[in-house]
Amino acid sequence: MARKLRPDRFLFLITLVLVGIGLAMVFSSSAVTAQEKFGDPNYFSFKQLVAAALGLAVMFVVMKIDYHFYRHPAVIFSVLAIVVALLVLVFFLPAAANTHRWINMPGISLQPSELAKLAVIFFLAYFLEKRKGNVNHIAFTLVPIAVVVGILAGLIVLQPDLGTAVSLLATAGILLFVAGLDLRWIAASIIFAIPALYLLVFRVRYRRERILAFMDPWQEPLGRGFQIIQSLVSVGAGGIGGLGYMEGKQKLFYLPEAHTDFIYAVVGEELGMIGTATVLLLFVLFLWRGLRASMRAPDLFGFYLALGITMMVCVQAFVNMSVVLSLLPTKGIPLPFLSYGGSSFLVMLASVGILLNVSQQSS
Repeated sequence: MARKLRPDRFLFLITLVLVGIGLAMVFSSSAVTAQEKFGDPNYFSFKQLVAAALGLAVMFVVMKIDYHFYRHPAVIFSVLAIVVALLVLVFFLPAAANTHRWINMPGISLQPSELAKLAVIFFLAYFLEKRKGNVNHIAFTLVPIAVVVGILAGLIVLQPDLGTAVSLLATAGILLFVAGLDLRWIAASIIFAIPALYLLVFRVRYRRERILAFMDPWQEPLGRGFQIIQSLVSVGAGGIGGLGYMEGKQKLFYLPEAHTDFIYAVVGEELGMIGTATVLLLFVLFLWRGLRASMRAPDLFGFYLALGITMMVCVQAFVNMSVVLSLLPTKGIPLPFLSYGGSSFLVMLASVGILLNVSQQSS
C-alpha cells in the first residue's frame, strides 16, 4: 500500500506550466489555419482544451493508484495484448494522409502507437525486475524482450511511423543499458540496425528527401528544404524577446505543422530565445525530478517505471526541439504537453500521474 506521503509537487507544477504554455501556443499557432479551414479560430484550441481537461483528470485519478497495481502479470500482458490488437486494427481502417496511425471515433481519434510506448515501459519494468542480475542471458531475458519490443516497433514502422518506433526503441534501449546490458549486445544491435535503417530511410523516397534536406535545405528552398528553412526563419525572427504573443508571421501558412510538430518554432518567433530557453529549462527540470523519483523508488519496478516514463517524455522533447532547430532530420514527433494532439496529450499526462505516484512512495 502507498504510504501517506505527498507526490512531488515540483514535478506536478512543471507539468501544469508546460500544459498551460501548450494551450496558449496551440491557440496562437492554429487560430488562422482553423479559421481558414473550418471557419472557427477556436477549432483546434478547443479540442486541445478538452483533451487537457480530460488528461488532467486522468492524471489526478492515476496519481492515486498505487503503481504496484501495474506490476501484476495479468495487467502487464493484458495491456500488451490490447495494444497489439489496436496496432493491428488500424490496418483494417481507412487510411489518413496515406498512413494507418489513427482509430477515428466521433469527436476523438486514438493513436495506438502512443499507448505502445507506455506498454513497453510497463513490460520492461516488470521483466527487468524479474530478471535482476540476468539481463544478459540470451534465452532467459534478451529473446523475450526482443520479441515483445520488436513486434510493437515493427507494427508501428508498418503504419508507417518510423519516428515513434525509434522513440520507443530508444526508451527501451536506455532501460536495458541502465539494467546492465553488456556493451557487446549494444554494439551487435547497432550493427544489425544499420541495414534496416538503410532500407527504411534511404530506400523510402520521402525519408531520403528529409535526410537530404537536413544536410542542405537551401539546395531546394521551395521543395524538400522548405519546412526546415521556415522553421529556422521563425526561430530567428524572434530574437531575444520575441515578436509578441499572437504576433508571429511564419504560422500564417508559411510554416507547415505550426501547431503540431513545429510548435517550438512558433514559441521561438513569438516569445523569443527567452521563451524557447524557458521551455527547454522546464524539460530539464522535468528530467531532474523524474530521475530523482526513480532513484528514490522503493523497489526496482518503481525505479524502471519512473525512469522509463521520464526518458519517454524527455527524449521525445529533446528530439522535437532538435528537429525544429535543424540539429536532427525532420521526424513526425510532437513536443510533449505543447503540440496539438489528443492521444499524445492523454498518454503523457496519464504517464505523469504514474510518475507522481512513484514519487509519492519514494524514500
